[in-house]
Amino acid sequence: MAIEVNGKVLETDEEGYLNDLADWSEEVAHSMAAKDGTELTAAHWEVINFLRGYYEEYQIAPAVRILTKAVAKSLGADKGNTQYLYSLFPEGPAKQACRYAGLPKPTGCI
Repeated sequence: MAIEVNGKVLETDEEGYLNDLADWSEEVAHSMAAKDGTELTAAHWEVINFLRGYYEEYQIAPAVRILTKAVAKSLGADKGNTQYLYSLFPEGPAKQACRYAGLPKPTGCI
């Protein structure tokens, strides 16, 4: 599979995750979100940027329980809860947010 962003075709797996993490850009995230009918807000970007930093540090995309705890520790308890994260990423905070962040599918996600 593939997506086209700014005239460039980017290869993805069957679930829409980028095959090459280096292909990611904010435009890619916006394109993926638009395809899902989502407009990315500052709240979305806060989680996306958090995930990119987390991945850079640990070289793993966190599953939802780990993501929730890590967000709570870094961004505060009001943002580090599943209700808040699902309000931003209704397809699953770990899966959908990692896809928008250009990261691999989180470990343990179906």
